Amino acid sequence: MLVLFNHPPSDFSEAALGIGATSRRDVGMAKREGKCVKTPVALTVAGSDSGGGAGVQADLKTFAALGVYGLSAITALTAQNTAEVTRVLDVPADMVAAQIDAVLGDFGAQAAKTGMLASAPIVEVVAERLAAHGVTNLVVDPVMVAKSGTLLLREDGIAALKRLLLPLAIVVTPNIPEAEVLTGRKIVGREDLYDAAREILAMGSRNVVLKGGHAEGDAVDIFYDGKDWREYSAARLLTPHTHGTGCTFSAAIAAFLARGYGVEEAVTAAKGFITNAIRHGLPLGHGHGPVNQFPWVS
Repeated sequence: MLVLFNHPPSDFSEAALGIGATSRRDVGMAKREGKCVKTPVALTVAGSDSGGGAGVQADLKTFAALGVYGLSAITALTAQNTAEVTRVLDVPADMVAAQIDAVLGDFGAQAAKTGMLASAPIVEVVAERLAAHGVTNLVVDPVMVAKSGTLLLREDGIAALKRLLLPLAIVVTPNIPEAEVLTGRKIVGREDLYDAAREILAMGSRNVVLKGGHAEGDAVDIFYDGKDWREYSAARLLTPHTHGTGCTFSAAIAAFLARGYGVEEAVTAAKGFITNAIRHGLPLGHGHGPVNQFPWVS
């Protein structure tokens, strides 16, 4: 039986969603005063996951769950399920550029995120068009390898991402394997995480969230803005249903930025959102099932 809740249940509260009393009060007041309340808009530039668990599909579900209207520019088509990626087809770079121009030229966006970018030519046009449209709230998720092990960003693309895209980012969200590729260093202990975060910040992003989910023990993410450090710790959830974790987390940050949150506030809210999405992961398919952006629908 399908049960729809008008509000999220108690274990997925407004606090977990990151939608605080101030935001609700401001919207309510604006409506009472007859003001036009503009729907926040965010853009995802990423690959398509035919299984729906990651990529553009995960991003759009996350935007919708957080009250943000989602735009998309697809960089690659993947034949993918919970167990493997069987084929990848890059979208021509000029078509990626055309998608970005079409949606930003019409809707505009308060924030954007990038995911799978596949190759250097795609990275180059994405950086060029996002800069041309004045996108400042850019979340870069440096997607490189699928959970199944398939390479999603070629070597030339990694160099282009470091050179062209990271300097545009308000925040970059690598996991440990991605941070190792970006820095060329092996990350073993806690001090290695801090050193890698410093090195990645020096590549141009204004903030870094280095995700610790691949390390042993509790899942500890490190936030660094060049001055201050913050650790986000959550007990590790023992579940195989984690497909789309990184995509959903970075999309949630972008969604909260689009809603007007500051960077650290957006990261904090996104951490709560992804923790709940993992906790309510869906046991679908024969591999790693997807996280659940709508756990209040059962």
